[in-house]
Amino acid sequence: MPPAADRLVLPEFCTPLRLAAAIGAGQLVVLVVALAPTRAARWDFIEFASASALATWIAIASAVALCKLRPWLLRLPRHADFVVATAVPMGVAGLGAAALNYIAASLGDFVLDAGLNRQFVLTTTLLTGLIAGIALRYFAAQDRWRAQVKALAQAQMEALQARIRPHFLFNSMNSIAALVRRDPAAAERAVEDLSELFRAALGQGGAEGTLADEIHLAQRFLGIEQLRLGERLRVSWEAEPGLPLHLPLPRLVLQPLLENAVVHGIARLREGGEIRVILRADGRRLCIEIGNPYPEGLPSRPGNGHALASIRQRLAHRFGRGATLLAEAREGYYRVRIELPLS
Repeated sequence: MPPAADRLVLPEFCTPLRLAAAIGAGQLVVLVVALAPTRAARWDFIEFASASALATWIAIASAVALCKLRPWLLRLPRHADFVVATAVPMGVAGLGAAALNYIAASLGDFVLDAGLNRQFVLTTTLLTGLIAGIALRYFAAQDRWRAQVKALAQAQMEALQARIRPHFLFNSMNSIAALVRRDPAAAERAVEDLSELFRAALGQGGAEGTLADEIHLAQRFLGIEQLRLGERLRVSWEAEPGLPLHLPLPRLVLQPLLENAVVHGIARLREGGEIRVILRADGRRLCIEIGNPYPEGLPSRPGNGHALASIRQRLAHRFGRGATLLAEAREGYYRVRIELPLS
């Protein structure tokens, strides 16, 4: 759940990326100070390396301290959490600068004149506090933005999911109703398949499924349709070995495409036809292809475009620009191709 709009929550520093960002911020400050035009002489390599090492140590120590203290800091009153969080890197920097001068004095190699030691410690502490305050605000705003984007994407995903579920469930119920008087035994088997669809598709709320779940759902749906259409509906599955069956997928991706193949294709052909489902993976991308014959010259039925648009949006939410969905109709044959990144 995203944080309230009127409050920034302390950012999380217990991640490698955030630690790298903290180190990068410290190095950027050192570089700016080294290149800033002043009356003092330019830093030589030793001085720059020393400042860079000190900044790296301060960044790492501060990030670790904020990572460990974050649960306690979150219990502080509003604004006090950021004040204390900013004071942590200042304390780390002050202790580090003081320790550096003490070690240099012990070795007899003063980095600065004795009269400037306090100024060095104070300057390092205040500069670290300024950078820490800016970084904390920036990282907190970044975390809140990401949380809001994730919540919005999840809400859109659930809305799209809700638009698909009733459609396919109502069609399945209609198929079962058509079987009740004509073939009660087939209707009973269809009810069992539908109950399994209910458990798989609705039993886990908005949670994602996997490729294996999608194949299972698709087979249950086709089982219901084959009871209704009989020999007119034939299905061919071509699955290469080594498929990433545990790949997370939004629920009900394959089923609407197969439903379109049945409703807009096979069911409108007097002699029926075959639906071909091909699944391939090359280590980098997963390819899913569904093809079926369709009656040329007949007016199209509404609904096919909605299903494709909804699936395309949900895959884009889950995989970003790496997901593609292409559909083409040519010479009485309709084909849908989905490609998904595996990394």
